[in-house]
Amino acid sequence: MTPINAIIISEQKDTLIILKKFEEENFMIIKIIADATSITDGINIIKLTKPDVIFLDITVKDDTFFEMLEQLDFCIPKLIFISDQEHFALKAFKYNAIDFILKPIDFNTIILAVYKAIKRIGMERSYQNQKINDINILNSFNQTNEYLAVSSLDKVELINMSEIIYCKADGKYTYFILLNGKKILSTRNLGEYSKILDNNYFFRIHHSYIINLRHIVNISKKDGYFCEFSNGTVLLVAKRRQDDFNKFIKLKE
Repeated sequence: MTPINAIIISEQKDTLIILKKFEEENFMIIKIIADATSITDGINIIKLTKPDVIFLDITVKDDTFFEMLEQLDFCIPKLIFISDQEHFALKAFKYNAIDFILKPIDFNTIILAVYKAIKRIGMERSYQNQKINDINILNSFNQTNEYLAVSSLDKVELINMSEIIYCKADGKYTYFILLNGKKILSTRNLGEYSKILDNNYFFRIHHSYIINLRHIVNISKKDGYFCEFSNGTVLLVAKRRQDDFNKFIKLKE
């Protein structure tokens, strides 16, 4: 089981200590990747680390924090509220919190909240993967190989493969850069797409990039291999992939 990634937003050192102690004893299910003492710092960390879960133990005076979460271009992390004020539970569930932990905190309440988050994340991923698989199987039956089903935030999008310029890894996520300038963030990693994308046109030039041969306008072989694309982007072909890339290009000539 892959542990879920969590961050803590709290002004209280006691909360931080307890949650980190919990992590030490339950490292198989949770990894605390960062912490913050303010909403502003917390939002910056969320954008940087893209956690699965947020432990929120801080007074939220207005809706600004939750509005900023709604504007994220990746899956909104699951919220676990922590407070010594029982009436804050109403606010927590108003914002679709996974759980509310009333202080004093104990490990039993933490583990129940964590397992609720794990279950919800698992159910959402399972549903999206099933939808994607159904679409991709149908596509293979039709033998068109034209469209790719992409799990994007809270929906599944169909992308015409010919419109993809390149795909970029971003940790456990993948960005699709399209011909019309649009960027779509998928909740699947790049490795999964390397098995799905049409291998007649797509090639993995780097551990972080899969490119679409149809949109290359220039290949420079000076000081390495560089591919220039129709949108002006220039990407380096990893040295260890240059021979395979050469063969791939020659097959298409």
